[in-house]
Amino acid sequence: MFVHAPGRMGVSQSIASTLMADSSLNVALFGSRFMGKAHSNAWLQAGHFFDLPTRPVLHVIAARDAAHLQSFAERWGWANWTIDWRTAIADPAVDLVDIGTPNHLHREQALAAMEAGLAVACEKPLAGTLDDAREMAHTARRTGVPTFVWFNYRRAPALALARQIVAEGRLGRIYHVRAAYLQGWGGPDTPLSWRFRQSQAGSGALGDLMAHIIDMARFVTGDEIAEVVGAIEERFIKQRPQPDDPTRKGRSSVDDAVLFLARFRGGAVASFESTRLATGIKNSNRLEVHGERGAVRFNFERMNELDFFDGTEPPRLQGWQTIQAMHEEHPYAAHWWPDGHWLGYEHTFANQAADIVVAIGGGNPFMPIPDFADALTTQRVMEAAVLSARHRAAVKLSEIPV
Repeated sequence: MFVHAPGRMGVSQSIASTLMADSSLNVALFGSRFMGKAHSNAWLQAGHFFDLPTRPVLHVIAARDAAHLQSFAERWGWANWTIDWRTAIADPAVDLVDIGTPNHLHREQALAAMEAGLAVACEKPLAGTLDDAREMAHTARRTGVPTFVWFNYRRAPALALARQIVAEGRLGRIYHVRAAYLQGWGGPDTPLSWRFRQSQAGSGALGDLMAHIIDMARFVTGDEIAEVVGAIEERFIKQRPQPDDPTRKGRSSVDDAVLFLARFRGGAVASFESTRLATGIKNSNRLEVHGERGAVRFNFERMNELDFFDGTEPPRLQGWQTIQAMHEEHPYAAHWWPDGHWLGYEHTFANQAADIVVAIGGGNPFMPIPDFADALTTQRVMEAAVLSARHRAAVKLSEIPV
């Protein structure tokens, strides 16, 4: 059904207090394609597998394609649907707006939701441009509403375990960070979707993939990038088939691959690489951290496993061990299946949805959730990489205004 809700009378003063009285968190989701499915499933599953202070409810979904949207809403159990996202924001029953639309829409939708006093969860990158991301973070600080960004890989149990290992000091001083997000789907025959249009995506592999590994490196090390020392961005495929007519070509205006070197505040050096032209690779999201006492390495293609090297063992016992991060003592694992029963991509979203509900209810999420200010830091690193590539110069993060 279409939603026709009256306008709000003012900004809510205490979302947590409202939830305590109502015992439900009414979600409005924007977007019904890839992330629409991932987020719908997450909100459904979180309430089944986690003991939450309030119950997430699939209240209303908004998207542009009415014909597709009605069947999508029915399939996933959304109580209401609308082709006008502003109507969803005006619905007084809504508590949280979840933004899963293309990047260029994040700013307008998030600002409207925050000004209405609603909590906001937004897909990554935070926005298509640094200016948009900065305005979103500033508005979040001014309004004081809870904000969250879907850097979902933080919620893979193995990667969360890596953070715990580093925080416990088991690696000692960090020397090296190596991160790469490699996909191979973006070849010459790939249609010119919104992901290849700068006006809608903001960037290519940089925002789509690099944002994830920048956040992962910050998350696992607990450290911040201080400087991008040097960078390369490359657009290999300049013309792509039009989605509605493959015989016609259109201009691709985003990068296909980005690489950069960086220094962390704590002194570690790092390399980052993202591409959608890694032929033969489906979805390899990799992070290695090497320290004076040990090392960890993670690859999302084996997302339930973490490799750990303990350099404090005597040499005759040293060697990489592979930890199957599905024991009940591992992050999030106790909420799912018995030891050794693997989790998948969708579980990272459900884990984050559960953490969001806990945070909104006034509790402490199991792992830190990036808010808009946190995601702005990742966006500033992306901007430093672009400037470094285009000017062939080192760029300090202190040169990128907050």
